[in-house]
Amino acid sequence: MLDGAKNKLGFGFMRLPMTGDKVDVTATNKMVDIFLKNGFNYFDTAHGYLDGKSEKALKTCLTTRYERDRYILTNKLTDAFFKKEEDIRPFFEQQLELCGVEYFDYYLMHSQGSENYKFFKSCRAYETAFALKAEGKIKHVGISFHDKADVLEQILTEYSQIEVVQIQFNYIDYDSPAIESRKCYEICRKYNKPVIVMEPVKGGNLVNLPKEAAQILRSLHGGSIASYAIRFAAGFEGIDMVLSGMSTCEQMEDNVSYMKEFEPLKDYELDAVKKVQEIFQNMNLIPCTACRYCEAGCPKNISIPGLFAAMNAKQIYPDWNADFYYNKVHTSEGRKASDCIKCGRCEKACPQHLKIRMLLEDVAKEFEK
Repeated sequence: MLDGAKNKLGFGFMRLPMTGDKVDVTATNKMVDIFLKNGFNYFDTAHGYLDGKSEKALKTCLTTRYERDRYILTNKLTDAFFKKEEDIRPFFEQQLELCGVEYFDYYLMHSQGSENYKFFKSCRAYETAFALKAEGKIKHVGISFHDKADVLEQILTEYSQIEVVQIQFNYIDYDSPAIESRKCYEICRKYNKPVIVMEPVKGGNLVNLPKEAAQILRSLHGGSIASYAIRFAAGFEGIDMVLSGMSTCEQMEDNVSYMKEFEPLKDYELDAVKKVQEIFQNMNLIPCTACRYCEAGCPKNISIPGLFAAMNAKQIYPDWNADFYYNKVHTSEGRKASDCIKCGRCEKACPQHLKIRMLLEDVAKEFEK
């Protein structure tokens, strides 16, 4: 178990309840209270989450309401917020202030991959984080990772001081050649690094299952559909924490109910999950997790995750709904898939390594006939 963490479920401050463009503080307060009351204490944020609102919400809803020894807090260093080595410390101090704390329990080099790892190295970001740890402002230094297993091995070889690795891990991505969840997990085990799981329900995709897949899990009568995804991820040796980006009190209540006294999936449950995997493999869905990193730099302000969600919905539920959402919700301000100018910024930002420009062409063909 991660140092100081009391259970395997972490609260990701990435998909909080919103009222318009503002965080719903009342609902978030209630979720924090439920989480802590049930014996959980691990919280995760980053400066760019919710367009900069996540850290502020964390201060409002957690750190000003509870003593520092009641929670474990993880934050991250994201490449969009520094240009050179000298920028890192001022940015870090700003994060401490925004979160209302004097130190972070875990501080991760964010979304590491072959390209931005070079940038982090050139700015001595790792060295700066290790220095901050020596000063007591960070307890543990780690990475969050979005790339192939060989890149992860390179990083862990070059920086053996790394104490924890956060990877995308779920039953759909387990053997995915694009994500390599299993291979990345095996590298973590090889180097004896504790694992934090992100995207255990793949941005909600493993909750809103195709009807046939959902029926397989419901027939087990053993819990919510989300529970099988989270328990799958938490059941592997060396996985110390599974993050859930909960956005309602109902999701919170459900997650703590089965993670409070966690039990790995039984053999018959794993067999059911394998059947669900097979259904997904035959559907050719777009594996978007709606992290929205792609939207931040889009010069046309296209709601890329929304368009992909509509495309997937059309595959899963072939009715009028997907067309309605495409035309009336996601493109209501003229931001259609065909408006893409193919600059490629979205693809550079995508943790799933999706060929977004090509996929948007497919979306336009489907919905803009």
